[in-house]
Amino acid sequence: MLTGKQRAYLKSIANGLKPITQIGKEGITEAFLKQLDDALRAREIVKVNILENSGLDAKETANEVARLVRGEFVQAIGSKFTIYKKNIEKPIIELPK
Repeated sequence: MLTGKQRAYLKSIANGLKPITQIGKEGITEAFLKQLDDALRAREIVKVNILENSGLDAKETANEVARLVRGEFVQAIGSKFTIYKKNIEKPIIELPK
């Protein structure tokens, strides 16, 4: 569980990120989850874009995706959301205490 300070720190990092994956009309698929998990392992923080034709709510979808990949929901703005998952073997982001 992230503290407010940690969440704020991750939001500041996410501010400069571009979405690297997206959810389309198929919704949350196994292929999407695999791709997202691989990206989280490599980067620890990932921004996702939800396409208009999916009809999904960003915050609900983000919380569901975070639960499925065992990550942490950071933020949802418009049709984009950010997920964080610590890489146990090779941590990249050092969170404030």
